[in-house]
Amino acid sequence: MPDAGVSGSAPSPADVSRSSGARAARSDPASPRRIVCLPGDGIGPEVMEQALRAIAALPLALEVAECAFGGAAIDACGDPLPAPTLEACRAADAVLLGAVGGPAWDAGPLRPEAGLIGLRKALDVYANLRPALGEGVDLVIVRELVGGLYYGARGTRADGTVFDTCEYHPDQVARIARRAFAIARGRSRRLLSVDKANVLDTSRMWRRVVGEVAAEFPDVELRHGLVDSVAMQLAMDARSFDVLVTENTFGDILSDLAAGVTGGLGLAGSASLGDRAPGIFEPVHGSAPDIAGRGVANPAGMLRSLALMLEHGLGEPELARVLEAAISAALERAPTLDLGGAATTAAFGAVVVEELRGGVVA
Repeated sequence: MPDAGVSGSAPSPADVSRSSGARAARSDPASPRRIVCLPGDGIGPEVMEQALRAIAALPLALEVAECAFGGAAIDACGDPLPAPTLEACRAADAVLLGAVGGPAWDAGPLRPEAGLIGLRKALDVYANLRPALGEGVDLVIVRELVGGLYYGARGTRADGTVFDTCEYHPDQVARIARRAFAIARGRSRRLLSVDKANVLDTSRMWRRVVGEVAAEFPDVELRHGLVDSVAMQLAMDARSFDVLVTENTFGDILSDLAAGVTGGLGLAGSASLGDRAPGIFEPVHGSAPDIAGRGVANPAGMLRSLALMLEHGLGEPELARVLEAAISAALERAPTLDLGGAATTAAFGAVVVEELRGGVVA
């Protein structure tokens, strides 16, 4: 599905409150939960605006603060993750992120993506959940997010050789495995662990530790698969999968593949969770600088990330289901609403808010 919106009229952005929702769902409405929004770069602010409109339609008491992050923060203060932004994120109940990056910063000494990697590490959000829904597929990839190639030793040797190191400690593997087993226990009680144990020492350790953790979850069936074989099967028959757990790089690749077979990155949301710190909830489509500012970015991935925030960050699974239903209803209207044609970001958001308000009232 292209990164486009839905045609039709939309309420004014002025209708969106940046400080609270419509009604309080907590017993103590005087103590609202705190959300930090990081609009970021490219289409990030555009899709974030639609998330704020949906938040305003929810029966929740929320305090919403926006902070500089990514390329926008580099331009503003020379740091993709300014100290005040990190402090605000640490004090929040959840972090909602738009997108970062773009060619404007490719040649500079600082990259917006460094802020994202730094934020993940600082909050220790080691478990990245990437649901893939659509075309008869309903699966979740549980990706280890703060280890592996992206965080291992790297550098350039005297002879010009460049290296990146894949490093994992058994404790890192055990905690992501426990998270994945718990998720599988709440679904089909099947878990597939993905590695490259026929080649890599890190994968052999991964397989051993996951097998040890399996003893704590005797009611969940564990299988192991090699990443190349799993990728082929995922492309051919994604409907046969339910919950997969894997390391950082493999998870990055497989989750994009899963998004591709269920409609594209424009529809995919994600949740990055730790044990104590607030989670980070973000779409996976990137900043799309080629369409930024045109008002045609598809906000479905952002809105699905908001649904994940409701469920995993704020403990509101029923509202998460209402929002998911509203997004699905908007997507089902695509043939008559010119989705991928002359549609707009704001108009898609308007359809979701219309469906959402009906669902909350119902």
